[in-house]
Amino acid sequence: MDLATFWFCVIALLWLGYLFLEGFDFGVGMLLPVLGREETERRVLINTIGPVWDGNEVWLIVAGGATFAAFPGWYASLFSTAYLPVLLLLLALIGRGVAFEYRGKVDSPRWRRGWDTVIVLSSWISPLIVGLVLSANVFGLPLDANGDRVGSWLGIFTLPAVVGSLAVCGFSLLHGAIFLALKTEGEVRERARKFALRLGIPLLLPVFALVLIAQLTAGSAWTWVPLVIALVAALAGLLRLYSWRDGQAFALQGVALTGVVITLFGSLWPNVIPSTLDAAWSLSVADTASSPYTLAVMTWVAAFGTPAVLIYQGWTYWVFRKRIGTKHIPPVHVPSS
Repeated sequence: MDLATFWFCVIALLWLGYLFLEGFDFGVGMLLPVLGREETERRVLINTIGPVWDGNEVWLIVAGGATFAAFPGWYASLFSTAYLPVLLLLLALIGRGVAFEYRGKVDSPRWRRGWDTVIVLSSWISPLIVGLVLSANVFGLPLDANGDRVGSWLGIFTLPAVVGSLAVCGFSLLHGAIFLALKTEGEVRERARKFALRLGIPLLLPVFALVLIAQLTAGSAWTWVPLVIALVAALAGLLRLYSWRDGQAFALQGVALTGVVITLFGSLWPNVIPSTLDAAWSLSVADTASSPYTLAVMTWVAAFGTPAVLIYQGWTYWVFRKRIGTKHIPPVHVPSS
């Protein structure tokens, strides 16, 4: 495998990590007013992701940085075309982070409701935009022979891209509910489990519509394999949740997501962005890759840096692995003025 292909696979893996890890904390934010009936329960929900949400966002930063360094042509065409949606995504992520930190600084229901609104809105906006941009990338953008966008940025709103937007949103909701069933106890756990079991199939429908569109339009014979694995794993996850096997259900959703990402990036290969105007103008892995020397340096840096990041993040999840409930939430403490 040449280095350009290797880094294409690495970027797919980084997006997989981001969607899996950030997906459940997006879901927790989206479900905040649904599963958190009163303040203590809402604090339980936020505390399940409190130690990890900022670490999960690192995967997005690394995915963007790796694309910029390994495939500058890919980065330039994608982010210039989707400039406004990506800007809105960044604003939503910033607002979400600020809300997590600020909601407990003042002992006022009105203050907390305001920041909770920011958390919920940004948690909905973020997966919608991530799904839109990623799906538009996979299914193609209106690029000319120079890799420049033709027409308005609204051209990214194609049917497959909108389905992808709904798919990431639906997956995040289900993933977040299963995560809460795994991480909480008492009534919050019951509500999360019932939510996932009742709405699991409808929430997964856009996901499988997305991969079927990808498979039928640009897939290969081998990409049927991860697609079928994704379908079986997602349904098996719901069955394991029905049997109170929360951890197995959560892991199986990860297997399903892996199958979806492999199907999407497998159908994209050997391009990085197909052109919807002329297939000859599509940007390929070979055409947009950096020099072999740059890719080699990146590979050595990743070889030493990645294990450290994975060990640290794994340690964080291990330390905060236990379930929490309302009995674990201390009284509100606000610093005296």
